[in-house]
Amino acid sequence: MSLQPGDALTSHNFGLQIDGVMVEYLAEVSGLSIEQDVIEYQQVSAQGKPVTKKMPGVKKAGTCTVVRGMTQSPAFNESVNGAMGTARKNATIMVMDYQNNPVKRYNMRNAWCSKIDTSTVKAGEASALTETVTITFEELVIE
Repeated sequence: MSLQPGDALTSHNFGLQIDGVMVEYLAEVSGLSIEQDVIEYQQVSAQGKPVTKKMPGVKKAGTCTVVRGMTQSPAFNESVNGAMGTARKNATIMVMDYQNNPVKRYNMRNAWCSKIDTSTVKAGEASALTETVTITFEELVIE
């Protein structure tokens, strides 16, 4: 069942690629945004009236938060272990349709993990353990 014109994407099927290799399917993604400075300047029109203009400035770096099931995957360990020389990677959060075809990509350049939070561990609990990972990136491009 592929998307028809006008169909909205669903939020249940997405994953994370690091350097082009699918490494994780994620439970949740938040805070994924692009922001840039706004440059405001004054000029005088041909009629001699003051006019305020705005134009885009420098894009800002950002962070996003992903939640994944806790596994043995070392996908985020380099930066938290201090290996920053190899920690910066190009990462992509991919949103997929019902047939697992990539529909939208959020490409993060020079991304690395700045924080890992583990879910509450409780004796006798039958729920899956999760990790909340904060990813810092220098540039975000949406395809």
